[in-house]
Amino acid sequence: MTSTTTSTTGPTNPTVAALLARSNELGADPKNTNYAGGNTSATGTGTDPVTGAETELLWVKGSGGDLGTLTEQGLAVLRLDRVRALESVYPGVEREDEMVAAFDHCLFGTGGAAPSIDTAMHALVETAHVDHLHPDAGIALATAADGERLTRECFGDAVVWVPWRRPGFQLGLDIAAIQRENPQAIGCILGGHGITAWGDTSEEVQRNALRIIAEATQFIERTGSAEPFGAHDPSRDALPEAERRAKASALAPVIRGLASTDAPMVGHWTDTEVVHEFLGGDKLGKLAAQGTSCPDHFLRTKVKPLVLDLPAHASIEESVARLQELHEAYRADYTAYYERHADADSPAMRGADPAIVLVPGVGMFSFGTDKQTARVAGEFYVNAIQVMRGAEAISTYSPIEESEKFRIEYWALEEAKLQRKPAPKPLATRVALVTGGGSGIGRATAERLVAEGACVVIADLNPDSAQAVAEELGGPDKAVALRADVSDEDAVVQAVADAVLAFGGLDLIVNNAGLSLSKPLLETTAKDWDLQHDVMARGSFLISRETARVMIDQAMGGDIVYISSKNSVFAGPNNIAYSATKADQAHQVRLLAAELGGHQIRVNGINPDGVVRGSGIFAGGWGASRAKVYGVEEEKLGEFYAQRTLLKREVLPANVANAVFALTAGDLSHTTGLHVPVDAGVAAAFLR
Repeated sequence: MTSTTTSTTGPTNPTVAALLARSNELGADPKNTNYAGGNTSATGTGTDPVTGAETELLWVKGSGGDLGTLTEQGLAVLRLDRVRALESVYPGVEREDEMVAAFDHCLFGTGGAAPSIDTAMHALVETAHVDHLHPDAGIALATAADGERLTRECFGDAVVWVPWRRPGFQLGLDIAAIQRENPQAIGCILGGHGITAWGDTSEEVQRNALRIIAEATQFIERTGSAEPFGAHDPSRDALPEAERRAKASALAPVIRGLASTDAPMVGHWTDTEVVHEFLGGDKLGKLAAQGTSCPDHFLRTKVKPLVLDLPAHASIEESVARLQELHEAYRADYTAYYERHADADSPAMRGADPAIVLVPGVGMFSFGTDKQTARVAGEFYVNAIQVMRGAEAISTYSPIEESEKFRIEYWALEEAKLQRKPAPKPLATRVALVTGGGSGIGRATAERLVAEGACVVIADLNPDSAQAVAEELGGPDKAVALRADVSDEDAVVQAVADAVLAFGGLDLIVNNAGLSLSKPLLETTAKDWDLQHDVMARGSFLISRETARVMIDQAMGGDIVYISSKNSVFAGPNNIAYSATKADQAHQVRLLAAELGGHQIRVNGINPDGVVRGSGIFAGGWGASRAKVYGVEEEKLGEFYAQRTLLKREVLPANVANAVFALTAGDLSHTTGLHVPVDAGVAAAFLR
């Protein structure tokens, strides 16, 4: 019996093994297809577990998978005879969406992925192997105004032109007919869309797909014009790097706030040569307004971007004012687009904000419900730029009609796919900055925030510790590391700017960086005092000031949480500098809660006590000092602290992280200026 699920040892069926190897190789090269774009298939035989007879099967990449990382579990497995038999009950193009549900009745075995809309293309073409891809060069031909003529000029009769048709059962029938009528052909160019190649073996279809891509690329390079984006406009040249980054970090929160008018978004900044070349051409306005063409592109980028129509050296103030005007116009235009094409059965409008914002001299900002989605949206728009470059080089860029874009964007099948997505986690779309995030409470807080859906910037004086935590949490789509000396004003300004560029803005700040020197009054030096106040009182002030600027510019509200201490209200022995600076932090909470509430920024504090395990402060000598004060062994300090509490429980970093989550996840939406004790019950520190 042929397995249809993934095993730890890999697929046992050689047809499946060859299909996966081919898919992964094709998907690993962005010249061949974009992320999660395209699909591949193979036919072969498997044993029917009921009859014991050999059955002809189709393995095809399922809905939503990515070729570069495709596994056996990402394949849909269908009985080929049953899929092909659907042609006899096909009700016509007006009802072709019904055929997607029919694919479920053709499945073989258990497990595997749901069949995609392109399944018919793979089943009906009468060769054993089919590859459908979205290479930039192929789509450039597909979107050229005279693409059919150029396809013949480029390939002769080896590749056939197929006029635009929305993906579905009818497109599968069209391609199958063309393949039968053109036995010499190795594949086709799908108008407005991409390419499809076929072959009798896995090696042959891969060779044919790569040949189509290579010949299309060479044709564009050989025959294309030198200035596909039009004459160069020096007023829109990329700014020098330092100036470019500074302007990007200043504009990013404003742009993120605009792009989050209907729903909060995470941002990504793309600063590459191809983007700046596009922004510097005098065809920018025209091409951007025409929008993207390939469905994989505009489903992620929306039909067109918002373009700031100012020169690169426009001031921040001018840029912000104009972006606000353009955003209002964009929303009105998108609403009109929806109303032009929606009917009684259309899904509700999903939001009128742009997913792509282009800023001359600065680059491209892209948005999504998480960092990966935002980054991939930017990657897709770069693909679209390359498509426009190729089409304009050899002809005139001519994407599919607006009405066709709407049919796909608001397709019932696309809506059903969106409805199947799991509910977002409580902190989804929130961007957090945690100081002192490389160890102890900061590390535990970063772990909890990422687990609850947030993107996290881990700032620490020790960059190696911060980087290790970021990598453990999933890398740059989940967490990034920054070196930050919170006592240095210039370093804080730069760290916040870098944090903004990592995820587009900031929403949730955790002032956790700290240290302590446990000494009696007469042994405490001015240097001891200054060091602790510089890191915790001054550092928290600097971080709060700079991040508040970002959150005010975003106009999305936010949270600032101070990790203060039980010592902010409790007078312990031999601890003058630490306790005084914690009292400073505690009052900053009250002051900032009063000042920032009008911006919907909530400021709260947490008062831990006795957090020994995993603590960078205790490991740095504080533990030994406090153990000496209390006359206990250092390794038993946590137990000592637990026994002096009402609950007799040791406080762990995760307990503090839980409090951060409770304050910021939404249930305490009307709470600000609060201090939450996380000390297992220290009566002397009860707030009065």
